[in-house]
Amino acid sequence: MELDIDWVVGFVDGEGCFYVGIYEHPEMKVGYRVLPEFRVVQHKRDIQILYALKRFFRCGVVRQNHDDRYEFRIRKHECLMKVVDFFQRHPLKTKKNVDFRKFARIVRKMAEGRHLTEEGFKEIVKIAMSMNSGEHERLKEIYDTLTG
Repeated sequence: MELDIDWVVGFVDGEGCFYVGIYEHPEMKVGYRVLPEFRVVQHKRDIQILYALKRFFRCGVVRQNHDDRYEFRIRKHECLMKVVDFFQRHPLKTKKNVDFRKFARIVRKMAEGRHLTEEGFKEIVKIAMSMNSGEHERLKEIYDTLTG
């Protein structure tokens, strides 16, 4: 299955997710790990679309998500940079583009090593708090702890 650029943009607009997880990690200098990921989840009957996206982006993994749902996921930083470059050249059309731009800022800051400094990490947490991640309270607690 060959995917058209416009089809990928539309499909990700409807089904994709740009997520930034922040997890305690005592071995990290700031005590936390930043884990951005691009994901698309589908029912197993449509798993071929996930494999087509993997071929399209030339990276990522397809694995079981929950029960009969599977996900295409990219976490590797150099691959996330490909995703960021792609969606900057071919912008999403819905409100998801707002979250994508925030996600892209975080990925770029990480490329600069900003997530490894307290100041840069705070910037990343603040951006992540403004995304539709559903973890605003937990991120606010982390931010408040850091800015204390």
